[in-house]
Amino acid sequence: MRADVGVIHGRFQPLHNGHLEYLLAGANRCERLVVGITNPDPALTAYEETDPARGLPDANPWTYYERYLMVEAALTGAGVPYERLAIVPFPHGHPDRLRYYAPADATYFLTVYDAWGEEKVRRFTELGLRTEVMWRRTDKPVSGTRVREAIRSGGDWASLVPAPVAEVIKACGHDR
Repeated sequence: MRADVGVIHGRFQPLHNGHLEYLLAGANRCERLVVGITNPDPALTAYEETDPARGLPDANPWTYYERYLMVEAALTGAGVPYERLAIVPFPHGHPDRLRYYAPADATYFLTVYDAWGEEKVRRFTELGLRTEVMWRRTDKPVSGTRVREAIRSGGDWASLVPAPVAEVIKACGHDR
């Protein structure tokens, strides 16, 4: 059954092809998709024991606004009508604040690859949010770390991200 409103979240540092798979799977399960961008502000970035590197400055080079542009470009470029989208800050490091940013009565779509993914499921369940784990996998074919390293080393990073996201990265001057 399709949800009226679905929520997906991620850091999108940067948004890569794996993220697009996740976003589109969520969009196919709801009428309206709310995309939450985590670590929207350094002051809202918290240490995560299950994934300590996620809060480090080197792991978060793009601003909230630049990532907003990536999400918007990737989804509309993949054919999701803009009218079906909402893109919001999502301070996942402060779960008690999520209700101020995203609808509590939505279905929260998650994917699980590791202990961090399981922690998110636990947190959402504790908050009483309706959750749906779309898949559990152990292998991530692409990661934000891999994309950032490819950019830093001058490697082929553009093939790891949707074409509209590559354009955003270039426009923001983060391609070198």
